[in-house]
Amino acid sequence: MGILLWLLLGLIAGALAQFVTKERIGGGCTGIIITIVVGLVGAVIGGFIGGALGWGGVNDFDLRSIALAFVGAVLFLLVLGAIRRT
Repeated sequence: MGILLWLLLGLIAGALAQFVTKERIGGGCTGIIITIVVGLVGAVIGGFIGGALGWGGVNDFDLRSIALAFVGAVLFLLVLGAIRRT
């Protein structure tokens, strides 16, 4: 998967995760970059979880990869939100 598809995957997963969890990180132009980073971190977490469960990793730009990245991004935001509240 090319770098542009990774960035698009990160943007989609990060935006969906921030919408669902209501966790807002950054704003303005930096908000898009942070959203992409959240999605990419989520893809790493989701790929690890998917690989451990035998579902495969985040290898292609398809619905399964977006779903795994989304789940990983939600977990990342929930943990990050819990740390910020303490």
